[in-house]
Amino acid sequence: MQNKPLSSREAYLAMFSFLEDYYSRTQSDEIGSMLSGLCLMSDGNPMDPAYWDEWEQAVQKALNGDVDAEMRLDKKPLG
Repeated sequence: MQNKPLSSREAYLAMFSFLEDYYSRTQSDEIGSMLSGLCLMSDGNPMDPAYWDEWEQAVQKALNGDVDAEMRLDKKPLG
């Protein structure tokens, strides 16, 4: 796999592909509903315009280092 920077649009398409693959495996209604709003119209904008603004905010958070995706397992006390 190439390790190259993605534009915001390329990252959006990668996320869409990931969700589309997940949907085809699970048939999750929630993911299907999200995908319908994320689909791009012929002008390149999502069906639901709010998604693009939210996407740009998410990209900015990631670029600023404000996303913590690390899984932490809390140790439960014995007993």
